[in-house]
Amino acid sequence: MTKLDLSRIKPIPGFDCVAMKREIQAKIYEETKNMPPEEQRERLRQVSERTTIRRKERAERLVEDLT
Repeated sequence: MTKLDLSRIKPIPGFDCVAMKREIQAKIYEETKNMPPEEQRERLRQVSERTTIRRKERAERLVEDLT
């Protein structure tokens, strides 16, 4: 397995991860506040599946870029 060299990753000037987290959480709350629990769980399952696919694709691209 190839190790990712974190020393090559530079911080983004002006980026605030806490502010981004709050914005995303507020958006999710607005989208789900009137949903019944079953719909909320289904939405979470779908988002989780899409995220897993995207992470796998991104990892494959990173490995290709490093080789």
